[in-house]
Amino acid sequence: MVGLVLVSHSPKIAEGLKDLTSEIAATHKGIVAAGGLEDGSIGTDAIRISEAIRQANDGDGVVVLADLGSGVMSSETAIELLEDEDIKVKLADAPIVEGTIAAAVSAMVGSDLEAVLKAAEDCRGAKKIP
Repeated sequence: MVGLVLVSHSPKIAEGLKDLTSEIAATHKGIVAAGGLEDGSIGTDAIRISEAIRQANDGDGVVVLADLGSGVMSSETAIELLEDEDIKVKLADAPIVEGTIAAAVSAMVGSDLEAVLKAAEDCRGAKKIP
């Protein structure tokens, strides 16, 4: 199953999103929160994100979703750190909450890496109020 890594500057946001997603996609066990710095403070860390990618990977690949600009940059660096490893990783250009839920459901039903990425990215621009 395609794994998911949730990157937020806030450990509480990443963990809360993991909890929410685990309620909706209960059978998906490859969701890893990578929020904050090692000491629990606000920030992002490429090393922590790369470790989360390894943890989320079961061989089908990993989609990373990030909250803000430097979270995206740290995620890109984390992916570069894994270049020599045989892990397929994609960084989603998607809203973190809606994209995570869509990606998790897509992964849970057996979609491949590209389809899970597309499910997340299809959430861009989605209207919440008609």
